[in-house]
Amino acid sequence: MNLNHNMKLGLVTAIAIIGLFVLSLIITQMPEGENSVRFGILTLLPPLIAIALAFITKETVLSLFVGVFVGEFMLCVNDLNIISSAVNAFLGIGNEVIACMADPWNAGIILQCLLIGGVIQLITKMGGAQALANTFSKRANTPRKAQLITWFLGLCVFFDDYANSLIIGPIMRPVMDKLKVSREKLAFIVDATAAPIAGLAIISTWIGLEVSLIAAGFESIGITNVTGFGVFLQTIPYRFYNIFILIFIVISALTLYEFGPMKDAEKKARKRKENEKVIEASAPGFDEVKPVEGIKLSIWNAIIPIGTLIVGALIAFYWSGYTTILGGEDAALIQLMHTAPLSFNGIFEALAASDASVALFQAALLASIVAIVMAVGQKILTIEDAISEWIGGMKTIVITGVILLLAWSLGGVIGEVGTADYLVGVLKGAIPAFVLPSLIFILGALISFATGTAYGTMSILMPLAIPLAWAVCPDMTFTVVCTSGVLTGAIFGDHCSPISDTTILSSMGSSCNHINHVQTQIYYAIFVAIVAIVFGYLPAGLGVAWYISIPIAAVVLYVGLRVLGEKVDFDEVETEEAT
Repeated sequence: MNLNHNMKLGLVTAIAIIGLFVLSLIITQMPEGENSVRFGILTLLPPLIAIALAFITKETVLSLFVGVFVGEFMLCVNDLNIISSAVNAFLGIGNEVIACMADPWNAGIILQCLLIGGVIQLITKMGGAQALANTFSKRANTPRKAQLITWFLGLCVFFDDYANSLIIGPIMRPVMDKLKVSREKLAFIVDATAAPIAGLAIISTWIGLEVSLIAAGFESIGITNVTGFGVFLQTIPYRFYNIFILIFIVISALTLYEFGPMKDAEKKARKRKENEKVIEASAPGFDEVKPVEGIKLSIWNAIIPIGTLIVGALIAFYWSGYTTILGGEDAALIQLMHTAPLSFNGIFEALAASDASVALFQAALLASIVAIVMAVGQKILTIEDAISEWIGGMKTIVITGVILLLAWSLGGVIGEVGTADYLVGVLKGAIPAFVLPSLIFILGALISFATGTAYGTMSILMPLAIPLAWAVCPDMTFTVVCTSGVLTGAIFGDHCSPISDTTILSSMGSSCNHINHVQTQIYYAIFVAIVAIVFGYLPAGLGVAWYISIPIAAVVLYVGLRVLGEKVDFDEVETEEAT
């Protein structure tokens, strides 16, 4: 057995060495220039290797590490000395990870994830999670109702995709487990109501970037009589992927039809015996945490800390933007904050200028304090035990922090080798006007899937898409549709890429194996994306109104699910077992 293992290890090592040598040989023959031009199609190697390894090995950390290493290796190649390049690449990984950790935004996201993990564990020990699960179980007493309630809760936490992933998953996981709904289906619903909702909401952590990119794009073509926010509002009906994925969740929940790997996951979940423990390999979560014995279960032990987190986040968003504006140099905005700080414009501008990572950290810290005080005040835990449980919850999230750091590092390396620039250069050729919105959506989806970042994709594509759309067809509605294609395509990749931070957090919040989540979700995401192109962006490029496209697409989603899928219900599973 050991001999066989050693042979496999030796073979993998030999293939890796040969691959690095061939890669070095190819790169040394390439002319100097910008990395996107110099490396050409090789710019796709780091994300493709990371994604392929993730599916093959099901080891997220290893796959991301190898992807980062390959990217750093490409940047370090100067000759055929692969040992020197490999050493420099390894040192480069260290520098990249440290740079990601030192970034204020990234640090804030990791810290708020850790703190929310602590809050969740405290809520669980106080019995709040169990009480909430019991309450939901009375209403969500079927898989249909449980999925619809999860979807509705996802709509309620509209202001941030990270907060959505970390709050909804732990709340609904016990309910879904009891009703024999798979962790994969829970993770899909959580993920599909995270970025798609935050990207649509007019009050969210996304709005500032989206509006600023739109405004800059229209300024570049000389159109100054529109506002970025005004155009953003016009794009909402054309955000076909976001809208269709939300419709698809409802259709799937009501019909209980599933297809692809999700069907297998749901059948496996339905066949679980009563009270059988759900085991998810390599799935971070809070499954082992139980309420303190003998305590009275109260939903307020969950509602108050989570409510503090949500309300605190909204207040922190506003205060962060408010202070940023007052400390800035825009006289008009400063005047607005002095005269009408709580008007719609005042609130919008403050939220748009806020630092979401800092605001969420502040809200999570406040929620942590509230949870500790409640646990101690009700004599459920001593102050020492409460702090110990809080820290224990943060330890559960450590692996998520590692994955996020590697995902961000891979994104940084991909940016350096020029993956996104290469894709843009290849795909932006001359095409018929009506195809342009679809092409922009596809391009955004490819870049976002390969890089794992919606923000980066929007930042890259928006300055190109708006001038290109206006040059192809100088019509406002057409340009708005193309702008929507950028925003929605970016969210498609962010929704289903295995290296996306939102996908990672959705897996963690639902205690679902990350690769299982990606494998089951991607079939649904691609299906909805195809419908968005064929029945959304292609008709919109021909001038078909959104209020015609959306109802037709909803029917197609239903028919497609019935044709491709199979109903997974309790009766059918019991029949299979009897047979």
